Amino acid sequence: MWVVGGFVLTAIELATPSGFFILFFGLGAISVGILTRFEVITGWWVEWLLFTGLSVAYLALFRRRMLSRFQNPPASTVDSFVGVLAVAKEPMAPGVVGRVEVRGAAWSARNSGTTLLEIGQRCRVVSVDGLTLAVVPE
Repeated sequence: MWVVGGFVLTAIELATPSGFFILFFGLGAISVGILTRFEVITGWWVEWLLFTGLSVAYLALFRRRMLSRFQNPPASTVDSFVGVLAVAKEPMAPGVVGRVEVRGAAWSARNSGTTLLEIGQRCRVVSVDGLTLAVVPE
């Protein structure tokens, strides 16, 4: 019964995005089932105690490794706007937020330079703060 329950828990883990929790309880159940089958342990209370202990031990020992192995890779900086050229869509005094065009799309931008940006003037993105770009005249 323990082995069947363990395989059911393992199948549930594979069928749902649970974040590698249920798998370790399935492994604990399979381990208890094997030990019970070979009569290493007897008594229902020992089985439940061992199931709990093994499941938590498996979880503590192996979950971090599983997450690091199967987790999505970190986002790359390929689409970062830092260093990209922009064109001012409206005049922007230093420190003022206005609109710029970057890669064909309009963005909010703050003039981080010390001079006025005129309409149509090229500028360069120096940083990104949420959805606001910081630009300086080129």
